Amino acid sequence: MELDAVSRSYKRWAPIYDFSFGKVSESPRRRTAAHVNARGGRVLEVGVGTGLSLPLYSHRVAVTGIDFSHEMLARAREKVEEMGLEPVKELRQMDARELDFPDETFDTVVAMFLVSVVPEPERVVSEMARVCRKGGEVVIVNHFARDKGPLAAVEKALARFENTLGWHSDFAIERVTADPRLEVVEQTPMSPGGLFTFLRFQRR
Repeated sequence: MELDAVSRSYKRWAPIYDFSFGKVSESPRRRTAAHVNARGGRVLEVGVGTGLSLPLYSHRVAVTGIDFSHEMLARAREKVEEMGLEPVKELRQMDARELDFPDETFDTVVAMFLVSVVPEPERVVSEMARVCRKGGEVVIVNHFARDKGPLAAVEKALARFENTLGWHSDFAIERVTADPRLEVVEQTPMSPGGLFTFLRFQRR
């Protein structure tokens, strides 16, 4: 997926993202935020978008959020200001392929519904691993391609429209599990209907 296509897609989605995707993603977001809150510490959310997850974080964490889209970040900042979200310490515009943080900065690095909508997702995961402290966790929530069945055929058919849709419909899970610094410790289907997967890594 080309970066220009991603930028155009973000601009189209920003005004309607909360309404169109908010309900579908609500259950996975809540479960992920609960896991992050239980761990505590410094948290980086990569691809914070319009900030749908930000109200879910507790005072046990200090959250930094980054996103490539100025339009999405503007909406996230509105939420932080209007709702007085104290756990959110910083929101920054940034390319997830080149995170502007030192090595091993965060206890938990989380990306929800991101890896199939960015160019070079392998580089993004590599950067997430780099900024996560040893013994910390990287958490990815995403839809991954099915190996068989009618939905697999639909995913493949939609793949040619990825630049228009703004996401890879047939995104393979293997694209985010190859970094040698990350060990998969959990892979769990999430509602609705197992559409998303909760993928948890420990940083070696």
